[in-house]
Amino acid sequence: MDGSNGGENVSDLTPAPGTSPAAAMNPESGALRALPGPSGAAGATRRLVVTPEMGCYCFAVLHCHLHGFPQPPRPGFTDDPFPLFVTWKAGRDQQLRGCMGTFSALSLHAGLRGYALISALRDSRFPPLTPQELPTLSCSVSLLTDFEEARDYLDWEVGVHGILMEFVDEKGVQGTATYLPEVAEGQGWDHVQTIDSLLRKGGFEGLITSELRETLRLTRYRSEKVTVRYAEYVASCLQNGTLHAPPPLCDHDS
Repeated sequence: MDGSNGGENVSDLTPAPGTSPAAAMNPESGALRALPGPSGAAGATRRLVVTPEMGCYCFAVLHCHLHGFPQPPRPGFTDDPFPLFVTWKAGRDQQLRGCMGTFSALSLHAGLRGYALISALRDSRFPPLTPQELPTLSCSVSLLTDFEEARDYLDWEVGVHGILMEFVDEKGVQGTATYLPEVAEGQGWDHVQTIDSLLRKGGFEGLITSELRETLRLTRYRSEKVTVRYAEYVASCLQNGTLHAPPPLCDHDS
């Protein structure tokens, strides 16, 4: 599932037989659930979980893989389970080079280790990242939180919520698609433009009408996001003495 405008590519939105992604929000399913804040109330104000160390860890995983080094040691950040996305951008204009994630709650150590490579090497829209591209990269980690079923296709806030859409296409086949919270605002879209774009991203080819939009099932969510540039990763490694071999410190704009 891909989209040139939205950027993210979801690797496992296909639900189990008879189960929709939104239905998986049931806490008993062990999947999409609103994560509690310190007070125990879902969506309550809480300290951010995402840290720059997570982006540095993704860089280390990719660096070691591309250069044939042993994988980096266990990181020091929390290993709590979260749905997550890893995004790679490259070059002077920081063009998208890979973005994949999961709506299943994975332990962060294994989840980031896995999706750092999946998004870098297996996003079907792009060729795999190469060692030569490392100095031009930035890595964003998004942890998804606060899943709620929306009342209708307008029940979400641009720039605040990501949306997971379920629809039935003109052939009666169920489809799903998602945009992370920053997508609609970054593209300058309103609610309807976002919904229509997401339908096309999900493969819907029929006429989009107001009646169709009313049939959509939406789950809204929030995310915690951090972005780390290659130079920041190298500086962190040199400070901690964890860099296997100093890679070339090329200009990010090259």
